[in-house]
Amino acid sequence: MPSSPPMVRPATPDDAAFAAPLIQATIGRIGWALTGTQSDESAARVIQAHWAQPGHRLSLERVRVLERAGEPLGLSVAYPGANAWALDEPWRARLQALGQPDDIESEGTPGELYLDTLAVVPAARGQGLGAHLLAHTAHWAAGLGLPRVGLLVEADNPAARLYARAGFRPVGTRQLAGGTYTHLVRPVSAPSE
Repeated sequence: MPSSPPMVRPATPDDAAFAAPLIQATIGRIGWALTGTQSDESAARVIQAHWAQPGHRLSLERVRVLERAGEPLGLSVAYPGANAWALDEPWRARLQALGQPDDIESEGTPGELYLDTLAVVPAARGQGLGAHLLAHTAHWAAGLGLPRVGLLVEADNPAARLYARAGFRPVGTRQLAGGTYTHLVRPVSAPSE
């Protein structure tokens, strides 16, 4: 019996326990820098605690969940790059309240839908689900009238091969949270009427 096709839907409050650890496992030290924590477990707890609060980069309103037969298998977090600074304000306020430096570097660039996070659970990798999420993100960008999708990737990230196959091309490098990242972009087509 063939498996049901994957579908992508907006995240809900009930997705917090699934999404927060998966997001943190993907963003690593950037999550530590945003949350003011020093471990993946602590950062995931903070992300989960802030999940339903609107107006920040990791809020459920920015997340799409990929599922098959009702089982969540992956997610994407994206937002217009022009909004990056404002979406980090709640994280800067958290860092200030903790007495930590609040110099978060914005990742998104104006003119793109910035793909902050793309993640598939380990047991479901290699099944084309990441490509499915990338296609959904391109459609999302086109629907917002944005001409491209952008993202940052470290050189040793195996997902770099997926991004290249999906048409992403390097346009520069960035230094964030102690790491060097390549900024990749992919043009998108206008939505069909």
